[in-house]
Amino acid sequence: MQTLGGPISKKRKTVSGFSFSEQQLADLVGQVLDEARDQGATDCDVDISESFGQNVSVRLGEVETIEYNRDKGMGVTVYQGQQKGHASTSDFSANALADTVRAALAIARFTAADEFAGLPDKALLATHFPDLDLYHAWDLPVEEAIRLATECEDAARAVDPRITNSEGGSASTHASRWAYGNSLGFVGTGTGSRYSLSAAVIAEDASGMQRDYWYTSMRDPAELESAVSVGRKAGERAVRRLGAKRVKTGEYPVLFEASLASSLLGNWVNAVSGSSLYRKSSFLTDSLGKAVFAPCVTIVDDPFLKKGLGSSVFDAEGVATQRRTLIDAGVQQGYFLSSYSARKLGMQSTGNAGGAHNLLVTPTASFEELLAELGTGLFVTELLGHGTNMVTGDYSRGAAGFWVENGKIRYPVEEITVAGNLRDMFKDIIGMGSDIQLSSSRRVGSLLIRRMTVAGE
Repeated sequence: MQTLGGPISKKRKTVSGFSFSEQQLADLVGQVLDEARDQGATDCDVDISESFGQNVSVRLGEVETIEYNRDKGMGVTVYQGQQKGHASTSDFSANALADTVRAALAIARFTAADEFAGLPDKALLATHFPDLDLYHAWDLPVEEAIRLATECEDAARAVDPRITNSEGGSASTHASRWAYGNSLGFVGTGTGSRYSLSAAVIAEDASGMQRDYWYTSMRDPAELESAVSVGRKAGERAVRRLGAKRVKTGEYPVLFEASLASSLLGNWVNAVSGSSLYRKSSFLTDSLGKAVFAPCVTIVDDPFLKKGLGSSVFDAEGVATQRRTLIDAGVQQGYFLSSYSARKLGMQSTGNAGGAHNLLVTPTASFEELLAELGTGLFVTELLGHGTNMVTGDYSRGAAGFWVENGKIRYPVEEITVAGNLRDMFKDIIGMGSDIQLSSSRRVGSLLIRRMTVAGE
């Protein structure tokens, strides 16, 4: 048996909160695989997981919610030749596991055969399991969580007397443990954690009310921003939006804040993912080897980043992940493919069943340098609505942010729309900032686009 991270350490065995060790979950996977074989499945894969967490929120200094969650589940996919069935359960008793396999097989019998269905190529399965440092225990008593959430909100409300209301502060913890195996002989396990602090407040003056927020999220609680820092940023972001107005309709350079640049990156990921490509529902169909972005853009998918929020040694099918340069000087070098989508396209799985891992975008300038490069135009800090057509690439979103003149932020703007086509927008990128947010698996800074249509007044 292969196990993610090698032998289970004593620390991981004794972590409070988990009901199962990684080895126990792996044993359950083996039990279900044996059951599927005994019931006549020609192939099978199984994923089992458990998770627990806590979320505490306060508002205006009072505790608003205290939530605890604990979940566990098993999903089994069976094959009868190329007929496929799937079933799941949260009951880990032997009878329930056997019944779930039986249900999956019943579904498979009534499913049409699919020539592309089946387990991954055995040669592609992971065999090397480095420790990616994904789990950091944090015994956070609810009293301490309340204190942190309150400290976060208090810091936001203290920024300026014009902050008159609050949506609250929150502190959350989440830990999960999982095992995956298939009838090709692969079993892998892992344990991960994620913690976050956030605050959102409302500022008000004669011009009206404005809301903004800030958050921090990491696998290691020692690397979270302080509660005071998170709250202060949330307060400052809300206050700086007061007095917002519209700008004249026209074509201007547009600088997207780092968090919004991440969403643009998400559009690209969707467009070059297997399901979009084989369905021909992407504006980037057949883009391999072609210039998709401006030459200044390089994007790497790195699943081996220590403590990375998207890190993993193997994907959702047990296929070994790999560090790949997806965009090299603007040129598309690869796609995000599962075994099924790869077969549909006549290609090979890229270890991305479940999606991209950690996307690293090489910065070209500081945020201040991008503002100077922008000159006169728009700095966008919020996007509204869902105006993206992935088939054509047409892009139109409500927006808010700041008007920039001569490389300096002049005043806040709102009630505007930014529009373009993603195909053109990607090729019109003229810089990526070094102001990278670490609370995301998409590590990209602010992104400057040469020209977009801005609809205002």
